[in-house]
Amino acid sequence: MWVGTGETWARNSVGYGDGVYKTTDGGDSWTKMGLEKTERIARILIHPTHPETVLVAATGPLFNDSPERGVYRTTDGGKTWTKTLYVDARSGAADLAMDPTDPNVVYASMWSVRRQAWTFTSGGPGSGLYKSTDGGQTWRKLTKGLPEGDLGRIGISVSPARARRVYALVEAKHTALYISDDSGETWKKGNDTSQDVTWRPFYFANVVADPKHADRVYKGGLNLSASEDGGITFAGVSGGGGIRGGGAPYHSDLHAIWIDPKNPEWLVIGTDGGIYISTDRGATWSLCQNIPVGQFYHVSVDMQVPYNVYGGLQDNGTWAAPSTRSGGVPNRLWESLLGGDGFWAFPDAKDQDIVYCEYQGGHVSRVRMSTGETKDVQPLRGAGDPKLRFNWNAPLHVGPSGALYMGSQFLYRTRDMGDTWEKISGDLTTNDPLKLQQEKSGGLSIDNSNAENHCTVYAIGESPKDPNIVWVGTDDGNLQVTQDGGKHWTNTCKALPGIKPCTWISYVAPSPHDAATCFVTADGHMLGDFDPHVFVTHDFGKTWVPLADPAVMKGYAHCVRQDPVNPDLVFAGTEWGLYCSLDGGRQWAQVKAGIPNVAVRDLAIHPREGDLLVATHGRGIYVIDDLSPLRSLTRDKLTADAAFLTTRPNQLLIPRQEQRFSGSNGWEGDELPEAAIITYYLKKRHLIGDLKLEVFDESGKKLATINGGRRRGINRVEWPMRLKGPKLPPAANLVPNQFANVGPRAAAGTYTAKLTKNKDVFTTTFTLVADTRSTHTAADRAEQVKLVNRLYDRLGDLTYTVEGVQAVRDSARARAKSLGKDALATKLNAFADKLETFRGTIVAAREGGRLTGEERLREQLGDLYGKVNGYDGRPTNGQIGLADVLDSELKKGETDFDAMLAKDLPPLNGGLKGKKLPEISRESREAWEKRNEDASRGSGGLEMLRALLWLQGAPAASEGEEDGH
Repeated sequence: MWVGTGETWARNSVGYGDGVYKTTDGGDSWTKMGLEKTERIARILIHPTHPETVLVAATGPLFNDSPERGVYRTTDGGKTWTKTLYVDARSGAADLAMDPTDPNVVYASMWSVRRQAWTFTSGGPGSGLYKSTDGGQTWRKLTKGLPEGDLGRIGISVSPARARRVYALVEAKHTALYISDDSGETWKKGNDTSQDVTWRPFYFANVVADPKHADRVYKGGLNLSASEDGGITFAGVSGGGGIRGGGAPYHSDLHAIWIDPKNPEWLVIGTDGGIYISTDRGATWSLCQNIPVGQFYHVSVDMQVPYNVYGGLQDNGTWAAPSTRSGGVPNRLWESLLGGDGFWAFPDAKDQDIVYCEYQGGHVSRVRMSTGETKDVQPLRGAGDPKLRFNWNAPLHVGPSGALYMGSQFLYRTRDMGDTWEKISGDLTTNDPLKLQQEKSGGLSIDNSNAENHCTVYAIGESPKDPNIVWVGTDDGNLQVTQDGGKHWTNTCKALPGIKPCTWISYVAPSPHDAATCFVTADGHMLGDFDPHVFVTHDFGKTWVPLADPAVMKGYAHCVRQDPVNPDLVFAGTEWGLYCSLDGGRQWAQVKAGIPNVAVRDLAIHPREGDLLVATHGRGIYVIDDLSPLRSLTRDKLTADAAFLTTRPNQLLIPRQEQRFSGSNGWEGDELPEAAIITYYLKKRHLIGDLKLEVFDESGKKLATINGGRRRGINRVEWPMRLKGPKLPPAANLVPNQFANVGPRAAAGTYTAKLTKNKDVFTTTFTLVADTRSTHTAADRAEQVKLVNRLYDRLGDLTYTVEGVQAVRDSARARAKSLGKDALATKLNAFADKLETFRGTIVAAREGGRLTGEERLREQLGDLYGKVNGYDGRPTNGQIGLADVLDSELKKGETDFDAMLAKDLPPLNGGLKGKKLPEISRESREAWEKRNEDASRGSGGLEMLRALLWLQGAPAASEGEEDGH
């Protein structure tokens, strides 16, 4: 399989790629096969009988001229490439299609296109439709019957049912679908009236012929349309999402269509809302909800417990969900707050039931979460004001003071939840008239959706140290600061070193430690500058220090955030990843915590929990739990061979029970592990000798021994806050309680961790604390701990007794079998039957499967244990009383078993001794416990180890170690 990277649906937020990749093992591993500078791959064709021959349509750079575009061909599986179709530095390949009956016949479209921050042009003399009859080695232009003059984007599809039938969606002054019945030599105009055929052809240029019916062709647009008469008339397929969506069966904006070549009833569409599958040719649709590829622009948090996460999704509204939950955070817990293209969302500083949500073009709503009530509170122009210019991703900001800010070309502030807005600045942009002609944007097809609005405020930041200090960045390169609440402004952009004029100021982050300090990112990719730019000032912008390191940081910068606790800890997000600095931004390393090379658009740090939230454009939202270890990673610890790092207190979260069977078509975000996190740093990878971690309680009793993480850098070890599951003897019935099979939880308190690295020993303490939501007193929790551990021990006693009964029974039967028809064998079998009858009085022993209906001592004790174990507060009086009853019954059973052994075994063993056979004896408790402990240790038990977070980038690793630090 081959994959081409980079987006070719050229909207303003379009991403870029680094060439093509190939896998020869079904996707388990990938190899980059070149074309790194093409940025955008539109289509790949593989020769059906010679798979080493591949054609690639490279659209190329979108924001500047480049020769790295056109149609490329390889005949050696990507080792070498030949550019076989090239027009000019502005025109790239937009589509490829192959004749299904003759792979030498190939069609290609070339597209003249250019996007700038303030305008977009689709179409030009370089656009056109081409055909090759030698497998893509040479090409000739097709024109007969196609529109004259400049063309734009062209989508192509060859009918598998009739190879001479070719469809082409041609952007022109009058866009239309064109049809050829002679393999592209001549063309006739088909439909030019259907909106889903002609609308926004640069964005919806996908046309797909049905594999079995030559006259059936599909066209993706705002909705899915199909023609049954060869492209002359079109009708909608089911009901699409339209502009708002509502209860439509699929989201609007179709960019991919796949039809099963063997069964055209099966359709798969890719839309701005995800992937949908139909098995009845579009009559009904199913959404694939198990693919976590959400495009979040921004992220914020509230102070609930657990806290909620808020964010806006590309063309998918504004959403909120809990940050964690026992059992995970499923899709159903995400609550939709507002529609449109979701961008910023912030809970009100005082009333957390109120959330301010923003969608494209500066539309702001005040949403009450408990009722869903929505009020539009967008700033509106006053008397004498010009038309307000809001960026597509207009900035909304709740300052540390609680004030709400909004930016157009002016900065607005409200202190009454949006009912009254105060304009606290003049025009903060360049107000360049050459960049204010959005109504002319689009090229051949006028396209003015406000996405190209320019000369706008894009970033806002109020200082946590002084609410009169506010920073503003604009999309046309201005970087303004006020120190008196907006009365006076200073433009500091000329002090930014090493960037082009008018470079987009993408983020401002005033320091939580110093009023004169602010961090800033600048994004120059729309000017052809793809380097990351991160700056800091310590003098209100008089001077700026560049911080980004292009040798480590990849992709242009989107955001930067300084930790509110450790001023030396700084994070930055780029188009290709998350980066961290431990020295205030002088040195950087990429964070490798399961976060891929994905666009990081926003960062937030929870003020209470110390979590880092990462909003990505393509992988949803990540939470890096607990920054305490990074905050404590000082220079002294970095130079030590090993050192423990600080962690926050570990909460004993309230257990939660739920029964739900939702199938596999869903996604669940990870929950916090029910484990204490112990974190340490290793200067070098531990290769030789022992490395173990031991956990002790306050009395010094050792609770666990864990094989420690050995990797260089930060290792996070999870110690389960529960003992191993209780010992339950085998039986014929179930104990249907989910907490009956897990061990008691450790009590709140202080624990000690000891790391042994060969001869070196390091120690630290960590704490377990009650769930902050818990209403139980310490005395109540102590009663629970006391009873659950008592029941846990009683289950161990019961298991020892039952396994002893079974072992003696089985030994007796084995001896009897070896004796044949001897009289002693009869006595041994009778003794074994007696033991089996006794076993049936304490465990469910009736044959007939796992649901015999029997409730003996084992089932009652296990059920009681599970109920007490699943609740952190004081057990009920009935539970305490039943524990006493079952304790007495267990003791009686143990006494009865001991009495049987004392009475019956001596004469039987005497007989066995006379026949020189092994005597029967019960295994001692000590031997039994050691045997079970050894078996548990061999299987790993419940002890878990995860090296969750490590940083990769600099300094270089020594030979034999992972790269990075």
